[in-house]
Amino acid sequence: MLRVGIVGASGYVGAELLRILAGHPNVVVSAVTSEHNAGKPIQEVFPHFAGRFSLTLEMFDATQLASKTDLVFLALPHMTSMPAVDACLKAGLRVIDLSADFRLNDPEAYQTWYGSAHLFPELLSEAVYGMPELNRERIRNALLVAAPGCYPTAAILQIAPLLQQHLIHNDLIAIDAKSGISGAGRKPTLTSHFSEAHDGVEAYNLGHHRHTPEIEQGLREVSNRYPRDTSAPESEIKVTFTPTRVPMNRGILSTAFVRLRTPMSTEDLRAIFQEWYHDEPFVCITPKDRLPNPHDVRGSNRCDLAVYVDQRTGWTTVLAALDNLVKGAGGQAVQAMNLMVGNLESTGLDVVGIFP
Repeated sequence: MLRVGIVGASGYVGAELLRILAGHPNVVVSAVTSEHNAGKPIQEVFPHFAGRFSLTLEMFDATQLASKTDLVFLALPHMTSMPAVDACLKAGLRVIDLSADFRLNDPEAYQTWYGSAHLFPELLSEAVYGMPELNRERIRNALLVAAPGCYPTAAILQIAPLLQQHLIHNDLIAIDAKSGISGAGRKPTLTSHFSEAHDGVEAYNLGHHRHTPEIEQGLREVSNRYPRDTSAPESEIKVTFTPTRVPMNRGILSTAFVRLRTPMSTEDLRAIFQEWYHDEPFVCITPKDRLPNPHDVRGSNRCDLAVYVDQRTGWTTVLAALDNLVKGAGGQAVQAMNLMVGNLESTGLDVVGIFP
């Protein structure tokens, strides 16, 4: 059995990791940590785990973790995970980090988008971006995996097939993504207060959301893997990204608007998406008469996609729906873990979503 630990286990992502791993046949959770809840039994923090785990939350200590785990998930806030990742690697642990601290390749981008210099820039080249659909083979051999963000997961999955064949104008990509309140984390804030969030819709961080460089970086990597057959220069990938909070607990509906280089039909693009994701266990192209809806994937590790060409305006719309806490966080991290340790990729994840 693989022994795993969860650092920062008292947040929403930590809870989702525990829920998923509770049903994993090849894993035992042997350590959980929390800075603010150390000393408390896990079922005191999360009553829904009563009778399932006999774990007590501890303070973080990499040496102690290394004595009882083989791999650790870090579910810490952005810009606080760096020292813990470094300590765990030095202790000989394999690490899956669910913060943004190792997702970006360029250390200067952290100063620009997160307002702080990266403390361990030498580790950025060692981190593998943990999206199995793009980096499956690299993840298998990684010591450090940077789990993708929830919005970038949807955005990259919905646009990647179009970039593989260079079908769109790279500088005309607009994404409107709506997320449930859990995307803001468990720590209470004014925007997550019930009377503020309920019965309202709020766009935020227009033009400077921190997931923007991650989306652009992921799309660039896809485009660069498939060189064009022409020597004509290609525009730099630029994304206009508008995130919006909506009054639901979990889920993301991401709507991307792109312009095709040459006219194509909806059926042509559906065929391209179906071919691209044909062997992917957790990406589904919805039937023609059904559009992606976050309710349909809630609690599952699935991402649903649909594409539509508006022949009248020339714009193409691509929809993506996923659960921000599963495919957008804990589920995708467990998917990467399975690859790292040689499990079947879907082990512990092939579950039906929650309805209603």
